[in-house]
Order: sequence, then C-alpha cells, then structure tokens
Amino acid sequence: MRIGLFVTCLTDSLFPDTGKAVVAVLERLGHRVDFPVSQACCGQMHFNSGYRAQAVPMLRNLARAFTGYDAIVTPSASCASMIREYYPGLAAEAGLDVADLIPRVHEFSTFLTDVLGQIPDAYFPHTVTYHPTCHGLRMLKIGDAPYRLLAAVRGLTLIDLPDAEICCGFGGTFAVKNADVSAAICADKCAAIRQTRAEVVTATDNSCLMHIGGALSRQRTGVRALHLAEILASTG
Repeated sequence: MRIGLFVTCLTDSLFPDTGKAVVAVLERLGHRVDFPVSQACCGQMHFNSGYRAQAVPMLRNLARAFTGYDAIVTPSASCASMIREYYPGLAAEAGLDVADLIPRVHEFSTFLTDVLGQIPDAYFPHTVTYHPTCHGLRMLKIGDAPYRLLAAVRGLTLIDLPDAEICCGFGGTFAVKNADVSAAICADKCAAIRQTRAEVVTATDNSCLMHIGGALSRQRTGVRALHLAEILASTG
C-alpha cells in the first residue's frame, strides 16, 4: 500500500513532532510513508469563514499532490472532515471531480484500527484522559478507535473524562470571533480534565489540544496536552 502523509498546516507549523510520530508508528508496523512536498492547507479555515471560492485552489492542489496514493493519512480529524464531508459539495460548485480522492483520506486512529487492522506496540507509563474532538465525534464518527489504541498501550492508565462529548470551545475561527464564549467553554473542559487527575490529555486534533493545553498551562496545572500519535509512537 502506498501511503501519503497529509500533515496539515497547523501540525506542520506548530506541532511537527506529531507528524514525525505518525510516520514512526506506521513504519514500525511495516509500512512506507511518503510526504508530498507540494501539499498545503486543505482550505478549512477559508471555507468555514465563508471564503468558499478561495478554498477551491487549495482543494485542487491537495488532490494533485496526493495523486497515486492508495491511502492519505492525516493526524487531524477536523481536516479529514473538511475533505470527506465538504470537498464533494465544494468541488461540484467549481466543476471539479474529487470522487477518487475522498475515500482515500483517513484520520490516523481509524486508519490503524479499521483499514490496517493493526494496533501498535507502545509504552507510555502515565495516566491519560481522552478528549473526543467535535469533528471526530460528530462528523467522522471515529467511535472507539482512539480508546482501543490507548487501551493497548503498555503502562498507560486510561481515565474517563467527565462530559467528554462536550466541545472544548476552540472551533477554529470561532475562538477568535467569540473569544469570551470560547474561553468559558474551555474553562469547563479544563475543570473536567483536572477532575480526572490525569497527567496527560490526548485527542486526535492538535487544534483542540492547542486550545486546551494553553488554558491548562496558564492555570499551571502540570497537565500535558499530547496528540494520540505521539503516545502511540512512545516506546519508553
């Protein structure tokens, strides 16, 4: 299987260790992963802000960059949602065909559990709680894939997060346009995380983890925000 990594612009710019972790996990499982250098933003921020026409060139570029790959894997449930859920309509408006692209795009955790059917051997001796992000939960419906992966990590103690399905308040540009509301929602999420007494909070989206992690840091909680891929890449 020829696998292409769609790292996403946020991960590439701010959380490169997550992209490296995805590659490390897949290579450990015996797969080769390519990184098409012509990839760029998927256009989610533009699309969500109403700039649909400006998102079309990004759609076109991404489809071109990943031509020929059997699977396109991304560590971002929100970007995977943009492609799988919104690209068909956006492409139709622009007279483009992305029927071949859509089914090849996979969020990292479900790619491991549902496509490859492989669970990596990892060692992470910490208490961890999992935040199911809105795009993964409500749009991709990734279900229990992250839980199954975390449950298999040696040394890891998984603690249920109270009111886990409630949004963290980020929502991309929502956090900028509605800062007070966003901060209030995040405060509730952080309170729930602190209630677990976990050392680490994890998720399938660095955007949510950036929001949550920033709040936890400002509160000096000592709780780390870490992407699921980085936990699965850990061997001790």
